[in-house]
Order: sequence, then structure tokens, then C-alpha cells
Amino acid sequence: MDLVEVSPQTKPPVCRLMDYGKWKYEAAKKNREAAKVTSQRKKVQEIREVKLRPKIDEHDYQVKSKMVQRLLSEGDKVKVTMMFRGREVVHANIALKLLERVFNDSLELAIIENRPRLEGRNMIMVLAPKAGATSAGLGPNFTVPAAPAPVAPTPTPPAPAAPAPAKTDAG
Repeated sequence: MDLVEVSPQTKPPVCRLMDYGKWKYEAAKKNREAAKVTSQRKKVQEIREVKLRPKIDEHDYQVKSKMVQRLLSEGDKVKVTMMFRGREVVHANIALKLLERVFNDSLELAIIENRPRLEGRNMIMVLAPKAGATSAGLGPNFTVPAAPAPVAPTPTPPAPAAPAPAKTDAG
């Protein structure tokens, strides 16, 4: 047994008889348990990647789309990568349509964190789960905003008709 000073600030100081080694061990054990519980509560958000190709078959697309939805529902961000080979990169509009379709399929679960952009031979888009989304999220608007619509010109009164030039007979 050890004589341990429990509260040195009081008058008179408070001391206690205890097994100091056992007390330190139990305190460390409580701290480990508390840390374990808090680490289980926290979900670390990871970036998971799903790779697609422009010529993907319908069933393969459905599998990949369900995988994106599952990852988003687990709370992870999803990086959707469209990979091009050869001259497929010329048809980036096909890839944009596929990426838009992936987003529309997971519309209730996701927001777009990074819009689709071409990086070398890959087109990349990042989706984040809505539950952890901030107000700065880009929301359901997929396409890049176009230029503002032209303002209709104000009608101008017609110009007065100029008299027609007179024909002369040169003959």
C-alpha cells in the first residue's frame, strides 16, 4: 500500500492509502476504453473510386451505379473516373452523359463536389454524400451554367423609307 496525496490544495492536504500501481493501471484502462468508444462513433470519410468506360454495357453500368449508391450511403465520397483509350477521348460528350446519368441515379444521396473535368485520358467527377454536405454544396445542377440568356432588344421604330432613286433613260 502507498500513501498518495489526493488533493494537495486543500488545508490540510488530503492523503489516501491505496495501491498506486493498480490505480494507475485502472485509470489507463478507462482512458483506453473511452478512446475506443469515441473512435467507433466517428466515421472517417474516405474517397472511394469507381472506374467506368464510355462503351460500358447496360448491366455493367447498373452494377457500377449501385456500387456508387452503396458507397455514398456508407458516408464515403466517391470519385467517378471515366477512362478513355485511343481516340475515345474525342467523344467526351458521351462520357459527360454517362457521368450525368450516374449522378441522376444517385440524386437523393449525393451532391457534386467536383464537376466533371478532363485530366489527360480520364474524366473525373467527385460525389459527396448529402448527409455531410454543407450549404456550399453544388446541389442537383449537373451542367456547367451557360452564359446568361441574351436580353431581347427593345423594338425600334422603323426607319422612314428613303425615296427610290429615279431612273434615267440613257438611251
